[in-house]
Amino acid sequence: MAEGFLRAYAGDRFDIESAGTKATAIDPLAVRAMREVGVDISGQRSKSVDHVGEGWDVVVTVCDANCPIPPRSGLKLRWSFPDPALAGGDDEARLAAFRTIRDGIQKRVRTLVTRLG
Repeated sequence: MAEGFLRAYAGDRFDIESAGTKATAIDPLAVRAMREVGVDISGQRSKSVDHVGEGWDVVVTVCDANCPIPPRSGLKLRWSFPDPALAGGDDEARLAAFRTIRDGIQKRVRTLVTRLG
């Protein structure tokens, strides 16, 4: 979600990559929640941190545990959010969890883009 917002708000001003501890599938509820605010992440793919290289100027983690950070990165920002994919309940309850995390990430990405110029 952070990658999607950053691409939407910063366009081609930055080189943007997103990665996790291991590559997985993008959760359809994340795609749906982002589509609700006009951001299409359906074309993004999940990558491992080992596949995004190193030497990034800014690295943002959006996890609350086991946050991978590429080596030799500059500014490190940690935005602690619970993983909405772990939310319980029916699809509507799980979608609500994705919306909550989406909204928090959206606010932080807007602030970051403003600060970075």
